[in-house]
Amino acid sequence: MYPPSQAAYDRAITVFSPDGRLFQVEYAREAVKTGSTSIGIVCKGGVILVAHKRISSQLMVSHSHEKVFQVDSHVAAASSGLVADARKLIDFARLEAQRHRLMYNEEIPIEMLSKAIGDHIQFFTQYAGVRPYGVSLLIAGVDGGTRLFETDPSGALFEYNATAIGSGKKAVEEILEKEYKPELSMDEAIALALKTLKKVSEGKLTGDLVDIAKISNASKKVEMLESAAITKLLG
Repeated sequence: MYPPSQAAYDRAITVFSPDGRLFQVEYAREAVKTGSTSIGIVCKGGVILVAHKRISSQLMVSHSHEKVFQVDSHVAAASSGLVADARKLIDFARLEAQRHRLMYNEEIPIEMLSKAIGDHIQFFTQYAGVRPYGVSLLIAGVDGGTRLFETDPSGALFEYNATAIGSGKKAVEEILEKEYKPELSMDEAIALALKTLKKVSEGKLTGDLVDIAKISNASKKVEMLESAAITKLLG
């Protein structure tokens, strides 16, 4: 008898390989790695999200392709991976935030929202008839503190001071490990993210190809930067 091949274990997401791997989840991670880069940084003044958008055609309206989303007044999210999967998760996150607001008359805590998203993602790794989400999210916001979480297609959830997802993740994290400082101002954090994004992105960056959101500790409100303002920041 020949030992089962890898193909015997990757036809269903509910079947572990003999060495404890779920191949469909690993394939979903590969989808994230092919996505354009998104960066999140916690800084002295708050937290920022910066994401690169790949525009496949000059005929495409750039603002129709979102990479950074406002989830609630105090929380935003950036995605890398399958665009449709990202939209589905953002819709779920917005619904969770509104349910909490209606039930408790308060903004949902960032960690609670992030865990709800992680639990929802994990659900799609253990039941037949579904597939894992081929997307990762950076969830950033301000409640009692400044928070930045990263989701994984397995449903795992991690908190960071600075991180990246997408095709440039490894290169970006190498730069952030050298240059990130907790005392960075919000403007300095955005400048660092843009400088890093330029190094890992193919082609010239313009305001139409970058999404930026910032949430300050003072206002606790999401501010989405316009393309004209981003163009000025890019120089």
